[in-house]
Amino acid sequence: MPDPRFYHERPPAPLGDVARICAAELLDQAAQTRLIVAVAPLGRAGSSEVSYIVDRRFLGELALTQAAACFVTQALAENLPPGCTALISPEPQAAYARAANYLHHPRTHDRDAPAVHPDAVLEADVRLGHGVVIGPGAKIGRGTEIGANAVVGPGVTIGRDCVIGANTSIAFALIGDRVRLHPGAVIGAAGFGVAASAAGAVDSPQLGRVILQDGVTVGACSCIDRGAWDDTVVGENTKIDNLVQIAHNVRIGRNCVLAAQVGIAGSVVIGDGVQFGGKVGIGDHLTIGDRVRMAAGALAMKDIPAGETWCGIPAKPIRQFLREVAWLARKAETRGEGGRP
Repeated sequence: MPDPRFYHERPPAPLGDVARICAAELLDQAAQTRLIVAVAPLGRAGSSEVSYIVDRRFLGELALTQAAACFVTQALAENLPPGCTALISPEPQAAYARAANYLHHPRTHDRDAPAVHPDAVLEADVRLGHGVVIGPGAKIGRGTEIGANAVVGPGVTIGRDCVIGANTSIAFALIGDRVRLHPGAVIGAAGFGVAASAAGAVDSPQLGRVILQDGVTVGACSCIDRGAWDDTVVGENTKIDNLVQIAHNVRIGRNCVLAAQVGIAGSVVIGDGVQFGGKVGIGDHLTIGDRVRMAAGALAMKDIPAGETWCGIPAKPIRQFLREVAWLARKAETRGEGGRP
């Protein structure tokens, strides 16, 4: 279930209603009244939740799922385990996204409520700049300073002795002690999840959170997206420069350093003590080992073992990169002298 600090609890919905709203065919009409409370991934779905599958690579997870129902194409319907009702759709992922939008509604800050909501909890010595907005259920720790026009969303928790810069936006987030967010940082915006459909792209709700552990620094105008389901996590004492993008479900270890304009795609796992130069890019679903260093502008397209230094596009071990550069330089020089490559 999504964290109730950030989402309204709503009454369970009959599976027949879910099917109708998502334009799916419910094969077992006897399951019309079965109650659904949430969406969930295959491996985590329970007996009152609905999931989806679009790829045969996940048939193993499907066989073990406890989901009450699953959005599936006609071709894959025969693979559903007993007790899991088929919701037939030519676009299972888009149908799942519509179900998530129907079942899960983020908490909001009523426009008629005071800027600092009466349900927010502020410990002693919290200092607020002009125009600060703090949503219902938010908790701000002792000694924290929040700059002008910052927005702290419903349910957000911020620890003690933090510095939150002007014009920052924080939502769906749990933030530790001594965290520093520089002006314009955006924490907890929706990750980039899109499902294709015949009617056009459908935004897939991002139901996870952002967790910033103690001592994290986030630079000006950097963005850390909340997870699609799992959390986006930044480990203790990691330092992030300006204009950095961290996508949904990324997990960054402790004591890492990320220079300006780094871009990390979704579901990347990064170890402890990693150092990225400016404009480093990391492709999705990769694993970057402990103490890896990447030179400025490098683009990782495969996993990097612990302790190595990589550079280039595509990134490769530095010794290999330098050998290749030297070889190309020699060949270019030979060409310039009228020789043959």
